[in-house]
Amino acid sequence: MQTGMSKQPLAALTLGAIGVVYGDIGTSPLYTMKECFTGHSIALAPENILGILSLIFWSILLVVSLKYVVFIMRADNNGEGGILALMALVLRTLEKRPAAKWNVMLAGIFGAALFYGDGMITPAISVLSAVEGLEIITPVLKPYVIPSTIIVLIGLFAMQRWGTHSVGKLFGPIMVLWFCCLAFLGITNIIRAPEVLQAVNPVFGLTFVLHHRWEAFLALGAVVLALTGAEALYADMGHFGKQPIRLAWFAFVLPSLVLNYFGQGALLIHTPDAIQNPFYLLAPKWALAPMVILSTAATVIASQAVISGAFSLTRQAVQLGYLPRLAILHTSEKEIGQIYVPAINWMLLISIILLVIGFRSSSNLAAAYGIAVTATMVITTVLAYIVVKNLWRWNPWLSGAVFGVFLFVDGAFFSANAMKIMEGGWFPLLIGLLSFTLLTTWKRGRQILFERLSADSLPLEGFVKSLESYPPTRVQGTAIFMTSTSEGVPHALLHNLKHNKVLHERVVFLNIITEDIPFVPDIDRIQVRPLGATFFFVTASYGFKEAPDVPEILEDCGRQGLKFDMMDTSFFLSRETLVPSKMPGMALWREKIFAVMSRNAMRATDFFRIPTNRVVELGTQVEI
Repeated sequence: MQTGMSKQPLAALTLGAIGVVYGDIGTSPLYTMKECFTGHSIALAPENILGILSLIFWSILLVVSLKYVVFIMRADNNGEGGILALMALVLRTLEKRPAAKWNVMLAGIFGAALFYGDGMITPAISVLSAVEGLEIITPVLKPYVIPSTIIVLIGLFAMQRWGTHSVGKLFGPIMVLWFCCLAFLGITNIIRAPEVLQAVNPVFGLTFVLHHRWEAFLALGAVVLALTGAEALYADMGHFGKQPIRLAWFAFVLPSLVLNYFGQGALLIHTPDAIQNPFYLLAPKWALAPMVILSTAATVIASQAVISGAFSLTRQAVQLGYLPRLAILHTSEKEIGQIYVPAINWMLLISIILLVIGFRSSSNLAAAYGIAVTATMVITTVLAYIVVKNLWRWNPWLSGAVFGVFLFVDGAFFSANAMKIMEGGWFPLLIGLLSFTLLTTWKRGRQILFERLSADSLPLEGFVKSLESYPPTRVQGTAIFMTSTSEGVPHALLHNLKHNKVLHERVVFLNIITEDIPFVPDIDRIQVRPLGATFFFVTASYGFKEAPDVPEILEDCGRQGLKFDMMDTSFFLSRETLVPSKMPGMALWREKIFAVMSRNAMRATDFFRIPTNRVVELGTQVEI
């Protein structure tokens, strides 16, 4: 993965990073400054404007630049980022501490679950805030804001089926134009009130906090809107690499954002009434319509990045065993990261439309925005601290001091957003809690199912020896038994012997496992181990960003001397019917959820790409 990226020009990768990585944080100026003053009873006095600007400026520098771009991006999992990749990295350092390992796993899963709530609010608030520019052009267009937003969102989600590789080439240039406009509009207004540049002095922010303690605390819940999308810097690291993302941030994106925020501050200093929409009122009247079009395009791109992130996170969760098998379609023959998950796509669309209809304005949605983002930031900081302490072996005092500052800032933002729970912050928390319940229920349910099946299984190697010593009737061909363990006899084999009383002349046990790294090198993919003269055990290893493919596995086996004729090969799979019971394990209501998830999981034949006309399924009933 890294080798492939290094062959691409740095300029191309940087342009791609601007188009994909920075869409979310790049559209934050649409609503951040307005929300800092709206509803917090903070007077639009010059000293207050400078104070808010100072908080925004230093928050971006400390959280985005220092924490994420400089520190967190160093904690890569074989080049990949994101909270699940970070969690997998941390778990390696806790092999001898099962209690700590379980707590880290729960924290990582909860952080991933919160992403789904964030993934619903980001497209809703971004697109809605852009389309709200229509009412700035003329109040007559206000009734068309909600319908227009819904139309844009439906179009966005409808195009997911065909992938983004065809329109993705436009993302970079459009976002470059967007950031150039942000910088230009900011500069033209800073010239009219250059005193706004004093806000780079942190004293203005500290003075504001000391003079308006409670109001300043509440305002942090809006200041954090300038940081939304910071997790994308880390999550998309595997697509572009560290250098292009860092170069794009420091050389282009950061200056453009700061200039625009300072421009909005300058506008408010000499025109306080512009608080109704300081972003659009930066532009002259003749430029309003083009800015609405450009803003809508930018927010669609920002939403696309979140949607793609939700698809990628879902695939990682499926591969790591936190979700049942889902239909995952590849939309590009060249880009492995471009996938489409229909179930997630339509779930997101329905939820987002309901959000737009229910909240009806970007200001109302801003109350719901932030709680999921800040909670994820806190979890990321804690996990990164464990990596720094256990893996990098930093000095305990130094690592504690650095990440203590980060955690204090994250905690302040989270606490401020917690005050908005009743105003809408409950929504992403509810989505996160529901997602967390599903993820942990599936993980725990699979563990219980494995324990139930393992309790009745026979040792594999001893069973194979007995079959070779006292063989049943052997028939022509090869039988492949899918198995989840290397030690026990697959139940499908036992049922086949019990009911059909025959055994194929060659038997292969196939175990597909997912490693806690994103990609497994081809040389380490397949291991073939003879168990006897006619019995073989094949282990196929995949990373959590890869899709298993049984025909490819068999081709790789052929290169190691174990050749297959597909027309002479049969696949035997065990299909469990789950029966919830009062046996120890999980609460009965969770067992019922697990049973429903299992019934609706994608068929193993489709997920592993097994030829359906070569499959024999043997069922068994299991109490959980």
